[in-house]
Amino acid sequence: MLLTVDIGTSSLKSALWDYEGKRLAFASFPLSVNISDEQKCEVICGQWLHAFKDCCDKLGNLICVSVIVISGNGPTLVPVLEGHLPENELFPAAENARLWLDRRAVKYQAQVSDIMGGFVDAGFFLPKILSIKNDENELYRKVKYFLGCPEYLAYTLTGEAKTVFPSDGFDRWFWDNNVLEKLELDTEKMPSFIRPGEPFGTVLPKAASFFGLKNNIPVISGGPDFFASILGAGVTEPSQACDRTGSSEGINLCINKKVNDERLMSYGHPVKPYWNLSGIINTTGKAIEWASGILGLSGIEDFFSLAGESRAGSGGLVFLPYLAGERAPLWNPSVRGLWRGLSINSSRGDFANSILEGIGFAIRDVITVMEESGEKVKQLRVTGGIAGNDCFNQLKADITGVEILEPVQKEGELLGLAVIGSCFLGKYSSFGEASSVMVHVDKHFKPNPKNASLYNELFEKYRNSRDLIT
Repeated sequence: MLLTVDIGTSSLKSALWDYEGKRLAFASFPLSVNISDEQKCEVICGQWLHAFKDCCDKLGNLICVSVIVISGNGPTLVPVLEGHLPENELFPAAENARLWLDRRAVKYQAQVSDIMGGFVDAGFFLPKILSIKNDENELYRKVKYFLGCPEYLAYTLTGEAKTVFPSDGFDRWFWDNNVLEKLELDTEKMPSFIRPGEPFGTVLPKAASFFGLKNNIPVISGGPDFFASILGAGVTEPSQACDRTGSSEGINLCINKKVNDERLMSYGHPVKPYWNLSGIINTTGKAIEWASGILGLSGIEDFFSLAGESRAGSGGLVFLPYLAGERAPLWNPSVRGLWRGLSINSSRGDFANSILEGIGFAIRDVITVMEESGEKVKQLRVTGGIAGNDCFNQLKADITGVEILEPVQKEGELLGLAVIGSCFLGKYSSFGEASSVMVHVDKHFKPNPKNASLYNELFEKYRNSRDLIT
């Protein structure tokens, strides 16, 4: 039996699986994020460990677990200190983690980008670490290790500090000794690299006792959440793409060879010998959450119900979802969202529906850039928190003009981790083979040609508006 864990932005999720992709049990625990201003975005690290403990308790008897596979959001930076947290002698001491949304390192992204030979956004690890060294030197001197969030959980379980290097082509966003020397960063604070599918170590007796696990279970890297979700969506061939929904949204396209386009990220695909072409949209699920609050709605179901009161096109209202800057294709931390086309006839339903359409336009924007780079998106497989909403899936198909596939298992990260764990245990010979067996498609959504001209027109307004504010 496989135990998989994914640390999201708003919740930690965990599941038990068999080796054919059947989910045996599921548990989740909500997480809180501290956003004190437009730049600061933090999480208390102990919260992840309490959440994992709660999930283990809910999952029940874990005696048959053979491997634990972990992924998480990122790039989220955890400054780990000597000692343990006061609340529990098992929990390694750490300052608050700096989430991928944290923008305090903006002034260092140019310096890091120059050294790395290409743009490195302030949200990535090196600008954040450099910011701590230069602006919070007392904290920097206390740091034992800089880790990501899944690495922090793995460190708690195994006592082994490792850094996950996702795949070939990620060199710009990580480091080597030469880079650390140029930035005057201490090498001993940066643990050695492992790849997805490789072990952190085995569960320590004290951790096993606390979490209800067996001793010495292997703890495996599942890579970043997007890496796992690609496998959990069954994206194993060129022209297939994964739409990973959540607080942010990641579009990951399988391609034959690396693409060099500064508007996107290109690196090794989980299935060799392919490459991945990626565009991350900062605030998609976050935009729905934010809008639900200002519209006085109690939850996401109420939001979709309100959006359903509007019609395709939202009465001409166009929304740009840049609520915390934007990554692909703009890479601009200062850009902000807007509504275009407000009129006296604009309704609450139009506001809600325009946010969903704005997310669709942002996805189409990324796909358009991918196709400008010479690639083709023929199929978009949805995973994550709102992957099971038929109306939203149909809207995405209508806006992008791409067929949407909805897998049976919506939690693509967790299923992708099961794929990785099955291969580690030798149940399958490759990630591609395991994914093809374990992932099953539930529904297909084809674009409605009746909406094509309307959404083509509104997408032009979206792009024109984007160009005006950047």
